[in-house]
Amino acid sequence: MAAKTVTGDSTPTDPSEHDHPHRLTRALKPKLRGWLHAGTFPLATAAGIVLVCLAPSASARWAAAVYTVASMLLFGISALYHRFYWGPTGEAILRRLDHSNIFLLIAGTYTPLGMVLLEGSDRVLLLSTAWGGALIGILFRIFWVGAPRWLYTPIYLALGWVAIFWMSDFYHLGGASVVALLAVGGGLYSIGAVVYGTKRPNPSPLWFGFHEIFHACTVAAFICHYIAVSIATYRVG
Repeated sequence: MAAKTVTGDSTPTDPSEHDHPHRLTRALKPKLRGWLHAGTFPLATAAGIVLVCLAPSASARWAAAVYTVASMLLFGISALYHRFYWGPTGEAILRRLDHSNIFLLIAGTYTPLGMVLLEGSDRVLLLSTAWGGALIGILFRIFWVGAPRWLYTPIYLALGWVAIFWMSDFYHLGGASVVALLAVGGGLYSIGAVVYGTKRPNPSPLWFGFHEIFHACTVAAFICHYIAVSIATYRVG
């Protein structure tokens, strides 16, 4: 039995009662919540290590390492956050990290693309925009984690599509396959963001709900972008 404590007004309270709503929320979540990212984490880690080891230059290796760490953080933190209960404080911290890592992966994906496919001012502009936007987005999610979805979801989308201004440059050095994979991956990320923002469709609230569709889209999009980054790195880097 949990120990009782006495508050300043002498009313007995049970510490476990304070986080009961949080536990109830967890219990109501689909049973598959977090498993897609949990399964993707070791695969993304292994794939990232391969990318770093096979990158043909020092700059390409550093860029691949940034991309790998960003992907590991996104899938790893997401799996931890969604699979386990951490108490009110732990949940609040992990939620901030989980949402912030989306911005981190966006900038992390741009890093190898910018390093191997762009030069000079174009490289500086893309990476400055990506990392500057990611920093602003991370601070936004840390300090206003309760912001409405309709407000912060479009910010993810806007930063995610910044690279569209450099697609012709990507095509010039990376080829049609890189551009096609980036476009498909961006489309999948966008579909996932819309599903997340609208909470629709929600096919099976008990097992596989709207959030699982969102996670499935992120995994599929990550695969497309990983292949695009790999092609660009091995071909040009």
